Amino acid sequence: MFKKILPAGKDFIEEIVDPADTLIDATCGNGHDSAYLSALVPNGHVYSFDIQSQAIESAKNNYPKTNISFIHDGHENIGSHVKAPVKAGIFNLGYLPGGDKSITTAYQTTIAAINELFKLLTAGGRIIIVVYHGHDSGKIERDALLDHLTSWDQNQAQVLMYQYINQKNNAPFLLVIEKLR
Repeated sequence: MFKKILPAGKDFIEEIVDPADTLIDATCGNGHDSAYLSALVPNGHVYSFDIQSQAIESAKNNYPKTNISFIHDGHENIGSHVKAPVKAGIFNLGYLPGGDKSITTAYQTTIAAINELFKLLTAGGRIIIVVYHGHDSGKIERDALLDHLTSWDQNQAQVLMYQYINQKNNAPFLLVIEKLR
């Protein structure tokens, strides 16, 4: 049976991660993905970013793991905080579940973050992007991401789109970027 979008994305991470790797949660939110990544790398480290202090504090309280650095900063600044080679990163685009829905990810900072993270990726590393586009800014972000990623050099990266086509037009989908060299 086909997996739902987020579990499929997690499978793409699990396929390549080793216990001592460095991972990125580019959209901390409530911290669920950060905790998931932390369990995958007990001897490694997770850097978790969010622009909302409420999200960072909640995640720290819910998941007090020693191998997670919660960073109150935009994901476009990943390169300022992370210097180690990165094996994988995950983005859950949209807004903070249970939070202010007027605060959303934006295509400008998301594209900048993806570009920064790609520079840090090891060969064979992956970026997982769950695109929620059921709201106005989500549609703009979706279109900008697809436009940006379709121009990437196929000798540098493979980009996969995982989507169910028999669901509503605004159903989330998954983008997976794998660095080739």
